[in-house]
Amino acid sequence: MINIKENEQLNKLNHSCAHLLAHAVKNLYPHAMFWVGPVIDEGFYYDIDLGTDVIKEEDLVLIEKEMRKISKDNKRITRLELSKREALDMFENDLYKIDLINNLADKEIITAYKQDSFIDLCRGPHMESTKDMKYFKLLKVSGAYFKGDSKNKVLQRIYGVCFNTEEDLNEHILILEDRKNRDHRKLGKELDIFMTHDLVGPGLPMWLPNGATVRRILERYIADKELSLGYSHVYTPSLANVELYKTSGHWDHYKENMFPPMKMDEEEFVLRPMNCPHHMLIYKNSIHSYRDLPIRIGELAHDFRYEASGAVCGLERVRAMCQNDAHLFVRPDQIEEEFANVVKLILDVYNDFNINNYSFRLSLRDKEDKDKYFDDDAMWEKAESTLRKVLNDLDVEFFEAEGEAAFYGPKLDVQVQTALGHEITLSTCQLDFLLPERFNLTYIDNSGEKKRPVVLHRAILGTIDRFTAFLIEETKGAFPLWLAPIQINILPVNNQFHLDYAKNINELLLSENIRVILDEREEKVSYKMRESQIKKIPYTLILGDREVADNSVSYRKYNSEETITVSKDEFVVLINDQIKKMR
Repeated sequence: MINIKENEQLNKLNHSCAHLLAHAVKNLYPHAMFWVGPVIDEGFYYDIDLGTDVIKEEDLVLIEKEMRKISKDNKRITRLELSKREALDMFENDLYKIDLINNLADKEIITAYKQDSFIDLCRGPHMESTKDMKYFKLLKVSGAYFKGDSKNKVLQRIYGVCFNTEEDLNEHILILEDRKNRDHRKLGKELDIFMTHDLVGPGLPMWLPNGATVRRILERYIADKELSLGYSHVYTPSLANVELYKTSGHWDHYKENMFPPMKMDEEEFVLRPMNCPHHMLIYKNSIHSYRDLPIRIGELAHDFRYEASGAVCGLERVRAMCQNDAHLFVRPDQIEEEFANVVKLILDVYNDFNINNYSFRLSLRDKEDKDKYFDDDAMWEKAESTLRKVLNDLDVEFFEAEGEAAFYGPKLDVQVQTALGHEITLSTCQLDFLLPERFNLTYIDNSGEKKRPVVLHRAILGTIDRFTAFLIEETKGAFPLWLAPIQINILPVNNQFHLDYAKNINELLLSENIRVILDEREEKVSYKMRESQIKKIPYTLILGDREVADNSVSYRKYNSEETITVSKDEFVVLINDQIKKMR
């Protein structure tokens, strides 16, 4: 999909269309006041204060109609240059424009754009006439805080997009429709993957049996991968004394992202936001020789982070999560090899799941931000240069992002494009010289002296929650056979004559550890077949007179009209072979 913001001509067109939207809204709601209407990657939006009036989705059609009327009127768009005083006088009754103007320098030339009776502040540039905006669509309306601050008033934000041709617009709308059908929140409900409830709270999804099956398979998959690479898995509590996070430094640098502490007796406890402090103590529990390193401690750990209720999103952004976390305790001379092994593991996993659209980001600190990042310039210079060197030595393409590091060290983030066009971080590997210092971690070197290990924090699947959301959207809910919560659905044509045979096939498949259900409902086979397709079950078996007589099965794959008949033993071999190949 074209990035409208980065395309000079489409940027200009959408900027102008944002004003066309505001003009139409002003005609329909004369009391409306406007904050900002920027171009974004996939169109534009405008934040609007309508007082007590509320624009609903169905109202967008009326606004579009008014926009087309203004477009057909062919109003010339003219650029105005104003002094600060002139601008303040022109918009004296608009508190939002006054706020914008007052934040500009006194001698700055302020520009506005005029089309017929409508004038709005803007740097431009704009199209020459309203007739240039012909092919547009208003997409949705939502709420947005003034200046993005939750303490301020909620404005109404209308999103739209504009293209040069009707064909381009229609193609864009089809892509958006496909994304809507891929949304893991929609599919999660339809496929019984997860649910939410107001009584539980936002950002706290509950995994239903189908989702729990997918999650269990993913957890076993990554745990087996790690075990084969020399990881040791542990379990640690989701609750800890506040003093643990004061020792690690999280209390000073991460407290705003943690849930409030709970007082018990004379102590304070908090739900943990991450697992590294616990793993530091596990390492410290024993004396280690240089020969013992690297030590790789992994955990599928439950963590809790306070996300604003407006930021939580299905499984993609939650308040309670399960992290595929691990901490590698290494000697300095082992950093490169262990970091390379983490990158290889990431690439191996991405190959298994056919993940191709990703990039590597080297996340660095902001040197000026002494509050967010631990203040030790020498430590940071050493850590960042080490990580940069390793990436260069590995010949890995990456880009750098200042201000994205963890508070204790730089990290490699793998940024993945989802099927909905979002960029998310799935995998991460962080280099840490700080926590071994704060927890006084040591190993005995070959001279008998105590030395400080270095820690690599890494997560391959990231959180199981976000990874599942990604997979749902990537596959449109049609999971590969090995991962599908239900692999086979058995449909007897007539329960009176075929149910006993169907039960035998069900027992056979269960004995092979194949996930199967038997639909015994007294419904027409065509109805149950349709439902099986809607549930995106990979294989549906239809068992009737011929199958009973021949000791065979007839199957239909998901999204196929072809029915194939094979012996029951051939079918078992077929399914097991496919599961092995897909793994």
